[in-house]
Amino acid sequence: MSRLLKFSLTTTDIAFLTYWTLAALLELGAIHIPKEMMYADYDNPRVAAWNWSFFPLDIIFSIVGLAAVRAARRGDPIWRPLAIISLVLTMTAGGMAVAYWTIMGEFFPGWFIANLILLVWPMFFLPSLVRGMAGQASALNGTPQAA
Repeated sequence: MSRLLKFSLTTTDIAFLTYWTLAALLELGAIHIPKEMMYADYDNPRVAAWNWSFFPLDIIFSIVGLAAVRAARRGDPIWRPLAIISLVLTMTAGGMAVAYWTIMGEFFPGWFIANLILLVWPMFFLPSLVRGMAGQASALNGTPQAA
């Protein structure tokens, strides 16, 4: 795993675990976050439900991404499929949020651009990871890899 991929996965995944920790603390009334830092209509129950609908997806890609980094450190080849799963789920979460804010006609740069980044950055790593998976499969099967 490249240093850049390790950094990108770790940073994204820790940021999301932090985000959801803060969201839970906010929901419990344990902290206060200024309204101008929140997404549009965050106090609308439907919008809040939409935001919380991302919780399982975000937690899964964060845990899987951190597991990929850990597996890579141990030299375990499972890191590559774990990284692919994490990156695809990251793109899914970012794409869903970008689509929502676009449909709603909302363009708060802090939220929109952050989600656009989640949609785009995994694309820089997926092609090489998929090629690496194909190479692993060819090596296990004893067949030459097509160029």
